[in-house]
Amino acid sequence: MIEMTRLTKTYGASRGVTDLTLHVPAGCCFGFIGPNGAGKSTTIRTLLGLIRPTSGSAAVLGLDCVRDRTAILAQVGYMPSEAMFYPEMRVSEVIRLSADLRKRDCREEAAALCQALELDGRKKIRELSLGNRKKVSIVCAMQHRPALYILDEPTSGLDPLVQRAFWSQVERRRGEGAAVFLSSHVLYEVQRYCDRAAIIREGRLVVEGTTAELDIENRFFDYYEGRA
Repeated sequence: MIEMTRLTKTYGASRGVTDLTLHVPAGCCFGFIGPNGAGKSTTIRTLLGLIRPTSGSAAVLGLDCVRDRTAILAQVGYMPSEAMFYPEMRVSEVIRLSADLRKRDCREEAAALCQALELDGRKKIRELSLGNRKKVSIVCAMQHRPALYILDEPTSGLDPLVQRAFWSQVERRRGEGAAVFLSSHVLYEVQRYCDRAAIIREGRLVVEGTTAELDIENRFFDYYEGRA
């Protein structure tokens, strides 16, 4: 579902990510871990073709992340870390716009997701809390039932009940063969729900493997507190 080979992105003299090589197969939930500024969002935006890599290559669903970015964006379920929408639109209008942009009728799935997440489609975006705006992002990313979800900090701002509902949706889609690539600061979630994980530090991959092999929390602090 995702293939990165020595993927590198720099911003002039500033570091982005360097020589990332990762593979995400179908049916896998892959956790991408690192503190703010480590390069997680840069990696995701590069995969989606929103920014161009400096060198190396990446393919998403077999499509080149530079040449085929329009097709990638149409097919992937993407959830950015910040939920930003037109403030005067109603929730239902935003969700319908997202489906219309993909030329899909997602009304049935959208209604089921709104019910599971307890999201009121009648409210305007400006009336919503951060957590409820995140719910809108979840529906927009999931309603078209893609084969791949790319999610940037998906549970930040969600209360525990909604987090549980979110992970239930992720598990259901994985069971149908979809892959999930998500960045997160929540180490226990990665340990519990992901099959594989990678830790990134200052734009470079420092460890990658199955969550059964990795003690995520201890590995993370080992690398970031200089014990490894």
